[in-house]
Amino acid sequence: MKDAIVNWIKHFYDHQDQYGHAYFNQASYDAHAVYWATGMTVLLIFSSVLMWYFSKSVMLRVLHMGVDRSKVTWDDHLLRNKVFRSLAQLVPLMFLEYFLSIAFYRYPTMEGYWSRIVLVLIIFSILVSINRTANALRDIVQEKELYKDKPIQSYFQVVKIISSGILIILMLSIVTNRTPVFFLTSLGAMTAILVLVFKDTILGFVGSVQMATNDLIRIGDWITMDKFGADGIVTEINLATVKVQNFDKTITTIPTYSFISDSFKNWRGMQESDGRRIKRAVSIQIDSIGFASTALIEKLRNIRILRNFIEERQQEIAAYNQTHGFSPDDDPINARRQTNIGLFRRYIEYYLHHNPQINHDMIAMVRQLSPSETGIPLEVYCFTKTKVWDEYEVVMADIFDHIFAIAHYFELRIFENPTGNDFKRLAARDPGHRV
Repeated sequence: MKDAIVNWIKHFYDHQDQYGHAYFNQASYDAHAVYWATGMTVLLIFSSVLMWYFSKSVMLRVLHMGVDRSKVTWDDHLLRNKVFRSLAQLVPLMFLEYFLSIAFYRYPTMEGYWSRIVLVLIIFSILVSINRTANALRDIVQEKELYKDKPIQSYFQVVKIISSGILIILMLSIVTNRTPVFFLTSLGAMTAILVLVFKDTILGFVGSVQMATNDLIRIGDWITMDKFGADGIVTEINLATVKVQNFDKTITTIPTYSFISDSFKNWRGMQESDGRRIKRAVSIQIDSIGFASTALIEKLRNIRILRNFIEERQQEIAAYNQTHGFSPDDDPINARRQTNIGLFRRYIEYYLHHNPQINHDMIAMVRQLSPSETGIPLEVYCFTKTKVWDEYEVVMADIFDHIFAIAHYFELRIFENPTGNDFKRLAARDPGHRV
């Protein structure tokens, strides 16, 4: 086409002399070359703008109508990520690059200069199109149930980094008029610097691969990482960071590789299990622990869930004492007797077994821990049926509300540090001391 247009321009300068001989007016042709170049450049720019407007207004509108009417969903992701818009930018740029050699047919130096600029713009548009296509593919893949909670974004970020690096090298090659091998060789010499600069990216990629391979975390997992103050739901996993929305609605960003190098807690096992664990202790004051008196035992018989246990245990103790000749009144040391804390522990166990909010298919027990300066801890260890946080807290609070309220019924006292009221009561008993 270039030769055809140039020949068409030249035919305006073909003349015949008075003898009928044809000749080409080179002087006029050279003198008018700048006007032809200017005119064709203006026409080329106008045509490119017209084509850009057509591709943006007409072609994209037609594509949008087709996407809206289609039943598939993958084209919606392409539309939402503006893939078609970036591809539409290539049409006028490629048109402009093709006809530049015609507009500047007499000025190869100028044509080479503008051609490099347009090529750089074309490559940049291709780079934007690739990145947007990668984002669309990421959304399409994450729409699948199998990959919804996987760190897919990290892999697409690696693809975008590699493609961006290659295309940037091509742009530098065009601008500097050097081969891409020159820049690749330079990058090889700068390997140490590149490794230092992209250390977090490399570590993040390695961490993403290991997390996906070992299934350490998924999007939607509840994690706790004290080092970074994170306690919430994983909302995003990318190449550099993992975003966690804490339960106070703040956002914590954690380096991806930290999930490989540091310790964290993933609550997914609890969420996928049949219940959520309660593991909390109540400290009993040691000086309130003692053998259960006859009056206390008779009083505790009125507790329905404890009645059968008391009767069976009393028969067992009476048979043992009778066999060995012990009397609880005359030989209180050697004779077997029930303790108030033992009865309290049994009561809590029966209370848990009769609680409809506790999962009875999982372990449920009340155990006595090692005594300390705060008394003897009685630990409740069981699992609730519900795993919803607020419902779980209500169930646990109800259990311990009941334990705190009924402890005095067993003649036991819950430990607590002395308060100002305690010192006031002591002062009231001994008026000689001032508080």
